[in-house]
Amino acid sequence: MSAKNKLSNAAQGARGKVKQVAGALTGNRKTEMKGRRQQVRADLKNAGQQVKGSGRKVKDSMDH
Repeated sequence: MSAKNKLSNAAQGARGKVKQVAGALTGNRKTEMKGRRQQVRADLKNAGQQVKGSGRKVKDSMDH
């Protein structure tokens, strides 16, 4: 996974956490859920990048 993708996903997750906490503190359930969704989206992107990287490693090991 590239450093750019890691940073982007981490930033998205952090923004989501801020929204989630802000929503919880203000009692705004919609904002809280938007923040949680944003965190999950970042986690899924990370997982996809890890699978992609693992696939490349397997392919490279089979080529040798």
